[in-house]
Amino acid sequence: MKKFKLIAIALVIGTSSLFATTTSKLESPEKTIRTEIIELLKSPDFNIEKEVTIILTFTFSSEGEIVVLNVNSKNPEILNFIRKNLNYHKITNPGERDKLYTMPLKMKIS
Repeated sequence: MKKFKLIAIALVIGTSSLFATTTSKLESPEKTIRTEIIELLKSPDFNIEKEVTIILTFTFSSEGEIVVLNVNSKNPEILNFIRKNLNYHKITNPGERDKLYTMPLKMKIS
């Protein structure tokens, strides 16, 4: 009887550890946010002379709108373009409210 209980406990522990290690294949919210931001910034209305890397810092309002906090670029065209196309735009899967998001973006030659 003791062996039966021991085997039963070992079986329960073994199967529960299998379920604990199963990972989810769901896409992270940051990845979907990045995809939607790239879609909003897809076609700039100015010419880019060289590839530029930008660090974008933003958050979400209580209405789920993007609020651009900082764009580390000295090019005024890029600053205006990003603010015009992102600031106060709603996306389908907004992130957490009042959480700071920092995202590197590359603007390539068109």
